[in-house]
Amino acid sequence: MAIKQRLILLNFLQFFIWGSWLLTVGKYCDNTMHWSYTEFGAIFSTMGIASLVMPAIAGIIADRWINAERLYGIFHIIAAVILFSVPVIKDPTVMFWVMLLNMMFYMPTISLSITVAYTSLEGRKLDIIKHYPPIRVWGTIGFIVALWIISLTGLGALASQFYVASAASLVLGLYAFTLPKCPPLGKGHKSSFVESLGLNAFSLFKNFKMALFFIFAMLLGASLQLTNAYGANFLDDFARIDLYKDLVSVKYPEIIMSISQISETLFILTIPFFMKRFGIKKVMLFSMIAWVLRFGLFAFGNPSEGLWMIVLSCIIYGMAFDFFNISGSLFVETQSKPETKASAQGLFMMMTNGFGAILGSILSGIIIEGYFRHDGISDWKGIWLTFAIYSLVVAVAFALLFRHKHDKNIVASTAKH
Repeated sequence: MAIKQRLILLNFLQFFIWGSWLLTVGKYCDNTMHWSYTEFGAIFSTMGIASLVMPAIAGIIADRWINAERLYGIFHIIAAVILFSVPVIKDPTVMFWVMLLNMMFYMPTISLSITVAYTSLEGRKLDIIKHYPPIRVWGTIGFIVALWIISLTGLGALASQFYVASAASLVLGLYAFTLPKCPPLGKGHKSSFVESLGLNAFSLFKNFKMALFFIFAMLLGASLQLTNAYGANFLDDFARIDLYKDLVSVKYPEIIMSISQISETLFILTIPFFMKRFGIKKVMLFSMIAWVLRFGLFAFGNPSEGLWMIVLSCIIYGMAFDFFNISGSLFVETQSKPETKASAQGLFMMMTNGFGAILGSILSGIIIEGYFRHDGISDWKGIWLTFAIYSLVVAVAFALLFRHKHDKNIVASTAKH
């Protein structure tokens, strides 16, 4: 099998694992285990907590001591064992710690998969910019396929979804040991503990514009967690209403939600045009406005005559997610010194997937449980409108406070590399 096909399989399984449970764990915690949204919010925050430190630690290990593909395989095998144990857990506190342990091993594999792919492509003299994106898109396809399988088989509210994820993780872990060798490239290189963990990037906070950017990155990271955590639950709750309970969109909510991932793959292709035409700040602002529409359409949509609003919301998700993540990464690239670029990108991911994820997961659970859930019934219109107002405040604040002049030459120069 050619290296590109092998890396396609790696990316497919990498995100198939995540898609097997990420958007349906809320339904499992609510409908099956009957845990509160505060408890679920804590469980969902484990992804953010793990993202704060584990990717950096895994990077140090792969740089200095163990082949990246071996560490990648070991982590997936351990995660497979942990996921296999989830169905026997009956206590939300225990679930929190077990899922935290799982995410401590899963989250680093995302960056490790990139390391393995880059090293394998470079070892064969292949252009990463040209060949990696078509390979990476199969990760999103894997996520979508997993969602469809879980939805069509009715596993969304069952513990069996974790068995599916466990099996895929085990297969990928074993498969990783057959991949091209990615030996440690930093063996013998001495750096301070602060540099090793990428903590020197925090010096960027001395720059007001960069500090402001990272704060907004955290706030947008919180928005991302809201739809991942509650989207499927929102549609699933329509099953309690006789008018909607037999509709396909209610029976298979994960399939409707997968439109978001399909849109994500398409909006990536439009980014070069928007970046060149409007500049980084406006593209990021488009993302924030898209989040307002994402939540607002959910608030007024329903699975029948209002289905178009839900579908449009899922389509808009592609812009909401891609435009900030890609343009934000480019902003960090153009504003950082060469010696801190890698650390700055790590800080960007830490603020969005780490602190932002924790903020969104925990606070949303507390807010929903305290103000929008009574006698087991959720006021989804109020929930989504609250999230829309939050996103609107963030967008207005960003437009007023964040100052950045569009430079077409910088965007064009960065795009070439």
